[in-house]
Amino acid sequence: MYRRLFWAIAFSAAAALAHAENVPADNTLSNALKEINNLKLRTEQLEKQVREQNTAAPAPLVSSGRAYMNAGFDVLVNGGWSTTPDVATIQSGDHDPSQRGFSLRNAELSLDGAVDPFFKAFANLVFKMSPDEETELELEEAYAQSTALPGNLQLRAGRYFTEFGRQNNQHPHAWAFVDQPLVMNRLFGSDGLRQNGLRLSWLAPTPWYTEVLCGVYNGQGGDAFSFRNPGDADTNGITRLYGHATTPRDLRGVGDLLYVPRLTSSFDLTDEQTLVLGASAAFGPNDTGPDARTQIYGVDGYWKWKPANAGAGWPFVALQTELFYRDFQAAADSGANLPEEQLRDWGCYAQALWGFTRGWVAGLRGDYVTGNAGASANGNAQRGEAERISPNVTYYFSEFAKLRLQYNYTHYSESTDEQAVWTQLEFMIGAHAAHKF
Repeated sequence: MYRRLFWAIAFSAAAALAHAENVPADNTLSNALKEINNLKLRTEQLEKQVREQNTAAPAPLVSSGRAYMNAGFDVLVNGGWSTTPDVATIQSGDHDPSQRGFSLRNAELSLDGAVDPFFKAFANLVFKMSPDEETELELEEAYAQSTALPGNLQLRAGRYFTEFGRQNNQHPHAWAFVDQPLVMNRLFGSDGLRQNGLRLSWLAPTPWYTEVLCGVYNGQGGDAFSFRNPGDADTNGITRLYGHATTPRDLRGVGDLLYVPRLTSSFDLTDEQTLVLGASAAFGPNDTGPDARTQIYGVDGYWKWKPANAGAGWPFVALQTELFYRDFQAAADSGANLPEEQLRDWGCYAQALWGFTRGWVAGLRGDYVTGNAGASANGNAQRGEAERISPNVTYYFSEFAKLRLQYNYTHYSESTDEQAVWTQLEFMIGAHAAHKF
């Protein structure tokens, strides 16, 4: 671009001089001034075009024709202490702090780009360090998303976090707290509800933002914890979930798939306040019997206040809450002398964030989860009542780095109360993907 600008200026200057040599002497000065003025105007126009092209968007990592690809690498480093040395018993999320001292449970390589005029593609590879210093690698997400379907429709296909509620499909670097809420660990497992499948969404033509989504997934494995998940093996090598023996179920038909519908709407209450409401569900089979099924329901709300004269996003106040209910149909287990039963769990979390001055955010979250008593003592131990209170404070050095301090006090009905203090440093390089509002 700069080479073209140089040659355009040089050509215009040469043309001006050549023209000046062919006019009478008394007109040379006047005409030369006109040519110089025209040259100045053309130069300013070319400079404006260069500036617009350079500032329209960040330069992609790789580009070819109309395609592009952005890459980013985001790392979360945890450090802290807990009253129990067995940290996994109180921090059961896969990206939570995993041990006393230091842990690195999320180093994420993210890729996104245009495939063609019809699709964009996204991928996330996550590196994790286990407590014994072994490196784990997982393909967290890899999916394509349509960009040109008619009728306000959009299709997504591949592997990704399902859009159940607000937090499930957020990556850990976008969380407002160090760890995952207790109720999500209970219902969705340590790494959330994440599956291979597809979903179709429709943006409804309403005066406010309304989106209807429905996903269809395999619904199997640990990332579909409440569904076709065999659980863990006991001392005899029998896999069990909540005390009931499990047998892996083959996909016999469409009835054995996992279905996840969602409805969400956003309302601008005022120029400074926004309210987002949503409702989600998940329906599918589980592995305790050939006809056993699970249903999960959830509602969520988010409210944010930010004044019209806010600078760089501060100050602000944001409130978020989610409420979940699960009905798990456990088939009879004659070997363990367990009857068929309905295991019902419910819980919620509520969090408040206050961005009180630029770069600083104070947060407070309350968690609660419980379940009805089942026939298995071991199953009941996994489904007991738990409460947690978590204040924290976060300082954002920039949009690419932050430091967080958090305290957890957790009360268990079936065991000793526990406490923990965690710090978390985030830093990233490369493209910075947009976060959910």
